[in-house]
Amino acid sequence: MPEATGRPPYTAYAQIAATFVGGLVAAGGLAKVLDRDPRCDTALDLVVLAGATFKAARTIARDDVTSFVRAPFVEGEAGRGEEEEPKQTGGLEQAIGELVTCTRCVGMWAAAGLTATQIIAPRFGRLLTWTLAAAAANDFLQAGFAALADRSNALEERVG
Repeated sequence: MPEATGRPPYTAYAQIAATFVGGLVAAGGLAKVLDRDPRCDTALDLVVLAGATFKAARTIARDDVTSFVRAPFVEGEAGRGEEEEPKQTGGLEQAIGELVTCTRCVGMWAAAGLTATQIIAPRFGRLLTWTLAAAAANDFLQAGFAALADRSNALEERVG
């Protein structure tokens, strides 16, 4: 296990970026071989993909149910409800830890994966994307309802 050097693991970042680009190239090549064209060209498609990406990224980077994904790459025990910190190894383990604990970072991977899935396996990709988007909408509705209920309770306490 490499020791932390105090500087970012640039070589590992390059490996991760190369894997990302390679995955996109492979997905594009497979789509060409299968003669699949993207069918997502409306504003609604973008909104649904954005919602699905948001939900997938939050699930991977924050939810207890996916703590097994983060566990090998974070300090302590993943999924304990506290902020997870990537292991400071100075190598690939640290870089992956930084990726899987950052919703914005892993969101790019989620968006690419969902988009590739929609092109390569359209029925499954659409089912997956719309399911995640509906779950994201549910999260916002639940949070909105909780905020309204809290506000209503606070107003009742002030009046009563």
